[in-house]
Amino acid sequence: MPATNEKEARRVKVIEVLNTARSMELHAIHQYMNQHYNLDNMDYGQLAAGVKKAAIDEMRHAEMFAERIADLNGQPTTEIAGKVMRGQTVDEVFPFDANQEDDTMDAYNRFMIICRENLDGVSATLFETIINEEMEHFNYFDDIGRHIKELGQSFLAKVAGTPAE
Repeated sequence: MPATNEKEARRVKVIEVLNTARSMELHAIHQYMNQHYNLDNMDYGQLAAGVKKAAIDEMRHAEMFAERIADLNGQPTTEIAGKVMRGQTVDEVFPFDANQEDDTMDAYNRFMIICRENLDGVSATLFETIINEEMEHFNYFDDIGRHIKELGQSFLAKVAGTPAE
């Protein structure tokens, strides 16, 4: 009987980190969609489209975490991890998002270790897969933030008026 209790305790720990990650993804979805609408309203369609693509990736990640939680007989959370920052300027959006992605990768690396320590290779692999995709988001946000910082108005003028689709 003690082995079952130990196994159940490990399952609960894994579900906890999966739900924390799902909550982080739900927050990113809300944040990025808010930024997408704002960037589109500022007539930076190309930048809005990039942020929207990241939001859609985060939706897929949230669903992947939910499916894994359900596989473990857990209940996927619907809570978002933080407050959505509203009204950001175009030059605030991308460094903010790069930082959020960097923090996410750090957390997911820790969560992956927790999964491994609790003998759940499937969940650990899920985190590894998503970390790789979060790195793509980080690179995109960091690159755009650097372009805005280094090239300023000339870069923004180039993307102003571009379509979001």
